[in-house]
Amino acid sequence: MFKFIVVGFLLFLNLHADNVAALEAFKKSDYKKAFEIYEKNAKDGDAVAQSALSYLYANGLGTKKDMQKSIEWLERSANSGNANAQYDLGMFYLRGDNVEQDSKRAFELLSKASEQKSANAQYDLALMYYRGDGVDANVTKSAELLESAAASGHKIAEQNIGRIYMQLLKFDEASKWLEKNAAEGDEAAYYLLAEIYCNQEKFSKAREWAQKAIDAGNEEAKELYKKYELHKY
Repeated sequence: MFKFIVVGFLLFLNLHADNVAALEAFKKSDYKKAFEIYEKNAKDGDAVAQSALSYLYANGLGTKKDMQKSIEWLERSANSGNANAQYDLGMFYLRGDNVEQDSKRAFELLSKASEQKSANAQYDLALMYYRGDGVDANVTKSAELLESAAASGHKIAEQNIGRIYMQLLKFDEASKWLEKNAAEGDEAAYYLLAEIYCNQEKFSKAREWAQKAIDAGNEEAKELYKKYELHKY
């Protein structure tokens, strides 16, 4: 439950002074004290406290578990502009967790979080654009969001952006990311790079990557090697 914000819970920035005390109490497993402080600050309109209170209600920490109240406080935090809350609530609506599934509402919330540079929101919003889920399909927009998320260090975005650029026939951009993937051990990227460099008639590079793919057991790479007679290069 609330798996999207468990890690982020301990990483809140710009904490209200009282929220610092609440967080310290939380770390010491004094959930009742943490709940009391967060509840006070949440009622005063503190968006971070509202998000934290939502988490405590969801997990029954310092209070009785209550998913309805959890969602209510998450909504208030999201409406107050908290990017973490916008992302978490957006994912709830996208998947229909504890709320009625609503792709358009999910798109709205993830867009707001994305505008605040949330890499997670950018990634999931990119998937929505790619699938046409809650919005008209737009692979170009999907690539833009994936690029932004990848540039922020989002690992899954890094693993996918090169492949999306290949679909858009933007081979220079694709090769940049795929070479990074390959350097990190993504064997599937070996073949994709060989394919790109064959398309660009950069056969020396194509041979290098095709051979790596063959050594990794890729059968398609063998066919590519023969088709373009890469042994000549």
